[in-house]
Amino acid sequence: MNLMAAMRYFSALHEHKHFGRAALACHITQPALSNALKALEDEFGVVIVRRGRTYEGLTPEGEQVLLAAHRMLHEHEVLQQALKSEADYPRGRLRMGAIPTAVPVLSRFAAMLQARHPGIQPVVLSLSSLELETRLEDLSLDLALGYTDRMHQRAVKLQAWPQYDEYYFLVRRAAQPHPDGLQMRDPVAWQTLADLPLCLLTPEMHNRTIMDAAFAAAGIQVVPAIETNSIFSLVLSVVDGSVCSVLPGGLLAAVLAYRELEALPLVAPEVRTPIGFMAPAVVRHSRAMQAALALAESPDWLRHVSAHSGQLAGTWPL
Repeated sequence: MNLMAAMRYFSALHEHKHFGRAALACHITQPALSNALKALEDEFGVVIVRRGRTYEGLTPEGEQVLLAAHRMLHEHEVLQQALKSEADYPRGRLRMGAIPTAVPVLSRFAAMLQARHPGIQPVVLSLSSLELETRLEDLSLDLALGYTDRMHQRAVKLQAWPQYDEYYFLVRRAAQPHPDGLQMRDPVAWQTLADLPLCLLTPEMHNRTIMDAAFAAAGIQVVPAIETNSIFSLVLSVVDGSVCSVLPGGLLAAVLAYRELEALPLVAPEVRTPIGFMAPAVVRHSRAMQAALALAESPDWLRHVSAHSGQLAGTWPL
């Protein structure tokens, strides 16, 4: 049995929660994946997967094996990158995730990282806050971009690299499209949203928790006209429908070309949410990770992220 390969297949099964999809992700047949898992069970003398007609989860012993698998795979990747990288040319994969509203920012970061270090292969995932934190905890994710004020909620110690503060904007269709793109209008109070049809993220998303807290602070109750867990749906429902939405600056920066839209900064209350990179504090960093952290703290990147997030000062057409 190839132990490292079997651990990789086991991790894929946990990620995809489906034998067929896990096998497809690993580029093997489903029988090959099942045989590898059975070999793991024989090796450790325990049942690690609860099987019915479909995948039903891991046994308690399987959870222990999964943690060991992620540690082994992490150390294997760190060693591979150390052996394959030259002094100034890091090589290898870097698994990164972001909360949905920060995916445009992480995508810009991944593009800049790959341009500077062509040997690095960034993997960019859109994940909920809970998924980010869980994957950092079990080492199936190297770097996360999300809400740093949630770090204290986890038992695993995380290290943070502050990036920007989320500012929030009411986004709606403009009365007339503007030739230069999305337009900034005067600020409005959160209370204004009480009478508007809104498209908001679904309640399990942390962004929605922030919205609900702002509504409560403004003394209003909001029943959304549309709810979605998709950022694309959030934006397109405003572009093609009759609803409004609330977007943070990092997401708004990705739709500046939409001539049909206008944005109004939301005030009273002032809502600011810190966003930063996070990673486990007690693991060895791969060469790709070291390069990513150097970029995250570089003046060039910090200027870039400042221009495409937060208040978006200076980005509006005249």
